[in-house]
Amino acid sequence: MAPTRRSAPVDEEEVQEAEQELVTLKFKDAITWRPGKAIPVDQLLKRLDKLSNELSDMDQETADEGPINKIAKEVASHQLLSHKDKGVRAYVACCIVDILRICAPNAPFTPTQLKDIFNLTVNSIIPALFDPGNPYNNQHKHVLRSFAEIKSIVLLLDVDGAETLLLNLFTTIFDGVSKARPASGEQVGKDVEFTMQEMLGVLIDDATSLPAQVVDIIMAQFLRAAAPGGKDNADHIPLDDNQATLLLKEEPEAYQMAKNLCQQFPEKMARFVSQYFSDVIVDATSFMGKANGHRDDDSDDEDGPAGPTESDLKELRKAHTLIREVWKAAPMILQNVVPQVDAELSADNVHLRQLATETLGDMISGIGAAGPPPPPRLDPTAYPPLRLDDEDRVDAPITNILTTPLSAISFPQTHSQTFQKFLSRRNDKAAPIRASWTLAAGYILSTSAGGIGLSREDEVELIKGLGEKLTDSDDKVRLAAVKAIESFNFQDIIAKLAPNGGVGKEGSVLNTLADRCRDKKPAVRVAAMSLLGRLWAVATGELLAGNEVVKAALSGIPTRIYNTFYANDQELNVLLDRVIYELLVPLNYPPQKKAPKGSSSNGNSQSQATSPALDQDAIRAERILLLVRSLDEGAKKAFFAMQARQPQFAQVISTFLKLCDQYNGGVMDEGAEKITTQLQKTATYIGKFLPEEGKGKGDLIRFAKINDRRNYNLIKYVTGPEHDFKTAHKALKELIKRIQGSKDPQILDTLLPILYRSGCFMFNRSHLSTIMEYSRTDKDGLGGVAHEILNEISQRNPELFKSHIGQLCKDLVDQAPSATKENDSIVVETLKACSTYAQKYPKDVPMDREFIQKMINYALYGQPARAAKYAVNILLAKKDDKSEVSATDLMQRIMKDWTYGSKNFVNKLAAVSQLELLAPKITEEYDDQILNMTVQQILLQVKADASEHDPVWVEDADMDEECQAKCLALKVLANRLRSMEDVNEAKEKAKPVWSLFKKLLTQDGELCKTNDTPKHYRSRLRLLAAQLLLKLCTRKHFDDILTAEDFDKLALFTQDAVPEVRRGFIEKLQKYLAEGKLRARFYTIVFLTAFEPNTQLKTRTETWIRSRARHFQYLKQPVLEATMARLLSVLAHHPDYSEDPDLLIDHARYIIFYVSLVATESNLGLIYKYAERVKQTNDSLDPKSEAHRVLSDLAQAVIRKWQEKKNWVFSAWPEKVGLPLGLFTALQSHSEAQSIAEKQYLPEGTDEKLDDLFRALDRKKKRKSADDGREAHPPSKKTKVSQPRATAHPKQPKAPKPAAPKKAATTPKPKKAAKPKRVTSSPPVPDTDRRRSGRSRKSNTYIERDSDDDDEEMLDGVAEWEYVDEEGSGEEGVEEGEENAEAPPEDDEQVEEEAAEEEEKAAEEEEEEEEEEPAPATRRGGRGATKKTASLPSRPAKKAAPEPAPKKRGSKQAAKDDDDEESELSDPAPSDDEEEVEREPTPAAEPEEEAEEGDDAKSSPVSSPPSSPPAKATNGRKAAASKGKASSTKAPSKATASSLKGGKGKVTKAATTAAPTRATRATRGKKVLSEESVDAMDEDSD
Repeated sequence: MAPTRRSAPVDEEEVQEAEQELVTLKFKDAITWRPGKAIPVDQLLKRLDKLSNELSDMDQETADEGPINKIAKEVASHQLLSHKDKGVRAYVACCIVDILRICAPNAPFTPTQLKDIFNLTVNSIIPALFDPGNPYNNQHKHVLRSFAEIKSIVLLLDVDGAETLLLNLFTTIFDGVSKARPASGEQVGKDVEFTMQEMLGVLIDDATSLPAQVVDIIMAQFLRAAAPGGKDNADHIPLDDNQATLLLKEEPEAYQMAKNLCQQFPEKMARFVSQYFSDVIVDATSFMGKANGHRDDDSDDEDGPAGPTESDLKELRKAHTLIREVWKAAPMILQNVVPQVDAELSADNVHLRQLATETLGDMISGIGAAGPPPPPRLDPTAYPPLRLDDEDRVDAPITNILTTPLSAISFPQTHSQTFQKFLSRRNDKAAPIRASWTLAAGYILSTSAGGIGLSREDEVELIKGLGEKLTDSDDKVRLAAVKAIESFNFQDIIAKLAPNGGVGKEGSVLNTLADRCRDKKPAVRVAAMSLLGRLWAVATGELLAGNEVVKAALSGIPTRIYNTFYANDQELNVLLDRVIYELLVPLNYPPQKKAPKGSSSNGNSQSQATSPALDQDAIRAERILLLVRSLDEGAKKAFFAMQARQPQFAQVISTFLKLCDQYNGGVMDEGAEKITTQLQKTATYIGKFLPEEGKGKGDLIRFAKINDRRNYNLIKYVTGPEHDFKTAHKALKELIKRIQGSKDPQILDTLLPILYRSGCFMFNRSHLSTIMEYSRTDKDGLGGVAHEILNEISQRNPELFKSHIGQLCKDLVDQAPSATKENDSIVVETLKACSTYAQKYPKDVPMDREFIQKMINYALYGQPARAAKYAVNILLAKKDDKSEVSATDLMQRIMKDWTYGSKNFVNKLAAVSQLELLAPKITEEYDDQILNMTVQQILLQVKADASEHDPVWVEDADMDEECQAKCLALKVLANRLRSMEDVNEAKEKAKPVWSLFKKLLTQDGELCKTNDTPKHYRSRLRLLAAQLLLKLCTRKHFDDILTAEDFDKLALFTQDAVPEVRRGFIEKLQKYLAEGKLRARFYTIVFLTAFEPNTQLKTRTETWIRSRARHFQYLKQPVLEATMARLLSVLAHHPDYSEDPDLLIDHARYIIFYVSLVATESNLGLIYKYAERVKQTNDSLDPKSEAHRVLSDLAQAVIRKWQEKKNWVFSAWPEKVGLPLGLFTALQSHSEAQSIAEKQYLPEGTDEKLDDLFRALDRKKKRKSADDGREAHPPSKKTKVSQPRATAHPKQPKAPKPAAPKKAATTPKPKKAAKPKRVTSSPPVPDTDRRRSGRSRKSNTYIERDSDDDDEEMLDGVAEWEYVDEEGSGEEGVEEGEENAEAPPEDDEQVEEEAAEEEEKAAEEEEEEEEEEPAPATRRGGRGATKKTASLPSRPAKKAAPEPAPKKRGSKQAAKDDDDEESELSDPAPSDDEEEVEREPTPAAEPEEEAEEGDDAKSSPVSSPPSSPPAKATNGRKAAASKGKASSTKAPSKATASSLKGGKGKVTKAATTAAPTRATRATRGKKVLSEESVDAMDEDSD
């Protein structure tokens, strides 16, 4: 027995004590009794108390052990140890522990007595300690202290049944310290707990081994930290400050006791714990090599290898959970356990590897059984926004001690080999293990390995692995990677992930995270976009402060989010709306401050609730400005497009509410059927913009049946532009609350996205004052963005200015220039906004004398010079006498000093240009002076010296005055023509101007005969000349002047040597075509971009063409199909045309480019028909040429090979097709036609070269796809690439495919085409001789490109061309439900059958044939001629005689247009019985007399809700062809666009452009949209 602590080994004390006399026990009373004569309890208690006191005063060194041994036998008698009175037992225990102390190390008790003593202690004394109110608590404490201090408790280890006693002792103590507070209300003292811990420590220290059950009990205490139900159920519910008391501030007492014991005796506990885990883990690892699956306990399947049972896995999970917590509490005792977990990492069983990966990850992170800490709170509505130096706000103050990560030692340093094996699990073949590793890596990084830190190398390795998992082939791994980043707080993002690169750096973690916004799996998209939105919202404080690190890391987030708009995925669009209005610019941002307690709800509550210094509208406006500033050009177009659609959606919702009101919940007096039909159509139309069209329609109908008038009014508050933001937001909140409390709360899923799109939340009248203030002050560098927004509002939603137009005009007056003072250049944007508003609401602009004078000053002195254009627009907005007087005054002041080079001469030219357009009567008397100045002095002369070193292009801001003057001079000439009301006069006056423009086109922009014009002058002049020709051709009488030869020359501008010229010309052409202002023949020009070396421009052009193709398919108009004939004509007269096979292949590339963008399985027959028909004509431009016939055969060969490549079933077009009269003429005789049909015009060897070309294109596409796949998905899993498939007709049953005729002997058999992959445009080439060199490069490919690459363009609108007459009215658009919806434009004519017929006879035949000529077949069952279905024929040796050319049809006016018209493209006349609800909302069309676009005019992204992207279909594999027989395998197609028709829908022209589709590799292989929603918003109503 060990000595007491008082017996210190001091020599002097030993000597003194030895000399002292022994002390004898004086107690003589009896404490035992004979049976039947028991001592009364009160007497017995007194005697035992007396004995206890005497024994406690005795020292071990001086006590006489003789009497003590005698009394010991009495005290340990069965009578006392089992006495029923708890007081007696307490005093007896006190006497016994003192006797043990005095007699140590020899206990004066028999083994049986010792067993009874410890039974008393364990079963009576120890449990009584947990009741502090016990009257004998002091005696109990004395017993406990004695056992712990004297260490006499070790005697328990030697008694019989010690294992049971130990188990009961540990169990009693651990359960006792952890149970709730006793009924007495007193808490067990900490001294008692510490003493108990010390006593247990004595046992552990002295024991050579502990029973397994005791070790179980100790280990079980660590599981007290686990969440109820296990770690997986540890849901982190956000708690507010009032709930902070619910969280534990320290570990449970039993947990602390077990932890302290493990820390106090690490070596022994390590041995005990190692054995404990060996018993569990080794048993589990016995099925390492077995199957990955697991079975239930009651499984009877004995065949084959059996994996772990459910009970096995349950026990194993429990053991690993315990390992996590033990590592967090006492990692030193797991030294021998870690190798066992290490071994599990190499197990064949997936469950074991996953469990080991999760366990090691949590151990490294310091995460215990309670699970990871709650994700940091990134509050997008917090105001003021979080700053990096706000330490108290970075980490949430509300913490739970059990979920706080903690690691006492560094795992990577102490177990480096295991750590490296853990890192290797990121490439595990099993996706669940990679997902587990990814989550673990995120926690390791976010917790800094449990707070102990990581080496730089380890941190970089983990970050790299996290970035790789964001592009994993399995969506669960990608989702886990996003969730892992969610564990980072704002500070960690900047400190740990930002150094790897920001959102804009390719390959960085943040960049890859942004890529997941376009992931093909919804769960990944939602998680990624939500996280990015919160990150940017939290970072706004640092972004406004100009923190460069934060800016480089996170400023690109809005761009990546808004770019998802281009995917045109309805589900993605709904997510985008929610992210914008709930995260980027939350509707409840900034949050209102709560009113102080006790504040009344009277009229003063507003001032109490909100601080006077907090302007919520201003704060929101600032966030909006910062958002727009963070967008790049493409994303900014998407932003403005989404705001532009708001009035249109609001109009649709307004129509829906009117119908709901009339529907009256289904109770109607009259017109019930009509109202119900209209309501159904409107609900169907709105449903097209939702992910689930059917559900959306059903929800809207249910909403109408509820017939809640309050809901109707609330929606009107949300969508009305006249309401401020506070009103709209409150209305939305009330509406949400009402719907959630209704019988159909699921309706909210449909209504909320629609209300986000139709509500005035972003461009609201409440924000305008702040935006205008920023435009004046340029605070925080947001002035430029503010001007952009003001300009956009003025064009798209000018009614918002109604309450601010006075302030806007006042600002213009205050900043107006004068002869001696210049204006700030940024004010011109405000002037432009006012100009746009004035044209729509001229009466709202104050035209007082001062304002008029300031506008004149802007016209004369404004800088830059385009300010004059906007000023003139404002002056003439009202078009009254006063406006004319002001314009006359301005004109007179201009002409006073009308000399070239005078001060502000460019301003004068700009003003004259606009006056020529808007007030031609005022400029009429100065015509001679104006023409002399513009032509003779400006255009025909050059003052600047030309040099070989001159740049070929300069930006607008760098143009000198002479270049500006030349450009304005051209605009003056064009505007003079545009303003002429008399058509004949305009044609006559146009001749010299037309000649001048053509000279600029043909002479490379050179007009001066004496001096050379600088290169950048020439570039500007020829671009502007081409653009002005396009503008003039929007008028029919001017378009008639443009001959076919001139048209061919104009088309070559798509291949100009200067990239800016090509871009400017193409964008202007696309703008006019999308607005329907140009005839269909101009679509031919865009297909000459096949060799465009600028990848971005080519991609945008391809996107635009696809959008227009889908639009025409939706309208069932074969506009682009008919372009094939015109394209062959243009190519036949192309300066690079040659019949040399090597050069002819270049022209084949044009045709491939066309077919890849336009052809579908349904229209391939029509395209082939046009190509075939061209061969059976003469060339009108060059009757002796046969180039068009060569190209016709070439086009037919390309179409055949394309059909084979796509495995499409060819459907021969059954109807006749017409060709442009101005380009082709009919053959003279049947024999001539027969001979031409039989002749093969392709040079020998062309077919083989075409085969080589297709194979080369396929190889490049395959290589590109492989590269993309390696970037995106490291595992070997292939991504399936599907080709766009859009069909305008119902799918017909596949007919048997007859064998195609054999090819000529020289033609090799067609080989199986490689599976097409995504390709990109060719790299840039030198600008010199660009047309030839660009087409000779073999890197260009024009295979059909996935919609995944449609990244930039977003053009939306109708494509029906129309001519605006003198009054500005246009022709009606095409009606969707018309029977002849595919009929060609009525202005076009077809080739006459007999070339010798007289013009008068032709006109007569037109009127007859107009009723007889059938429209092209629509492929609907039972309509038109019987459809021919066959495989596309190979080029035969003989061909049947061509059918006679169809006779002319059309109006008399069409007969006069004998230059270049097509009879088969006439627009059908619209019907008058259109339903109002079927019309597409459209913004007000800009008048023809509006301000001229100029060089800076860009195609508007979307003025109506965006059209859908090309529908995808699985790319069918090409079946093996056998000896000329074409494959009959048909690729699966989607639902056709014809199913969209719920009734007749009227579509008319609007000045809008189509939205492009864009998708990243993340969305490759998914069907972006169903065919039912293709181009649903392309059509616009008046």
